Amino acid sequence: MRILRELGSSHAWRLSRAELPDGRAVFVKSAAETGGVPALFTSEAAGLRWLADAGAVAVPEVLEAADDRLVLSWVEAGDATAETAVRLGRELARMHATGADAFGAPWPGFVAELPMDNTAGAEWPAFYGERRLLPFVRRARDAGQLSAGDADLLDEVIEALPGLAGPAEPPARIHGDLWGGNVLWTAERAVLVDPAAHGGHRETDLAMLALFGAPHLNTIVSAYQDERPLADGWRERVPLHQLHPLLVHVCLYGEAYRGSLLDAAARALAL
Repeated sequence: MRILRELGSSHAWRLSRAELPDGRAVFVKSAAETGGVPALFTSEAAGLRWLADAGAVAVPEVLEAADDRLVLSWVEAGDATAETAVRLGRELARMHATGADAFGAPWPGFVAELPMDNTAGAEWPAFYGERRLLPFVRRARDAGQLSAGDADLLDEVIEALPGLAGPAEPPARIHGDLWGGNVLWTAERAVLVDPAAHGGHRETDLAMLALFGAPHLNTIVSAYQDERPLADGWRERVPLHQLHPLLVHVCLYGEAYRGSLLDAAARALAL
C-alpha cells in the first residue's frame, strides 16, 4: 500500500489517502502513537460491518482492521442535495428498524479515543444513564471540567430518566456518533463513517444530527417520519439525547461545551 496524501490528524490518529497494489484508492486511519489504542479500530470496523449488515445505509467497506490501523474503501465526497437527504432519512429509518439484540454491543465501545461501556442492557433509560452519562459525568467532575453542582444536576437527570425517556422502544441499530461530519455526501446517497455503533434509541441519531447541524436536516427528518414515524414528544426529548455527546465534548475539550451541556440538562428536566 502506497500513501498518496496525508489528510491531517483527528484525535489520536493520523488520516491518509493511499493506494492498494491493484490501484484502488483507500482511506487509512492509523495510530498517532506506537501501539495505538487497543480495540479502537477493530471496534469501529465491527460497527461498520454491523451497520452494513442492515442493508439500509451506505458505509465504507472495511479492508483491514488492526490495533494500529484501519483501512477503508475511499469515498469521494460531494455536496448534499434535497434528494440525497430524503434518501438518508428513509435509510436511517430502515437501519434503525433492523434492531439489535439488546441495548449495547458485543464489542468494546469508543467515541473518539474515549472508551464506552457497551455491556448489554434490557431497558434504555438504565443503559443510557449507567453506560452513557454517569461514566462521563464522573470523568469530567474528577478532571475539574464540571463542578460538584454541575454533576448534581446531571445526576438528577439520570435519576429521572425513566420518566423522561418517552414511550419504551426496542433497541434500534444506531450509528451512535451521527454528527454532520460523519456523513459523507455523494452524488447518489449519504455514506456514514466513524460510528460508535450499538443497540440504542433511534432518537439519539437524529438528535446528534441536530446538535452540530446537518445539510437539509428538516428534509432528513421529514423523510424519516414518512418511513417510520417517531413517538409523540420526540422533539422535546432532543436535549436529553444530546447530553451524551455534549458530555463527551466537555471531557475532550473542556469549558467551551459546559454551558451547552448544562442548558440541555435543564431542558431535559423540564420535560
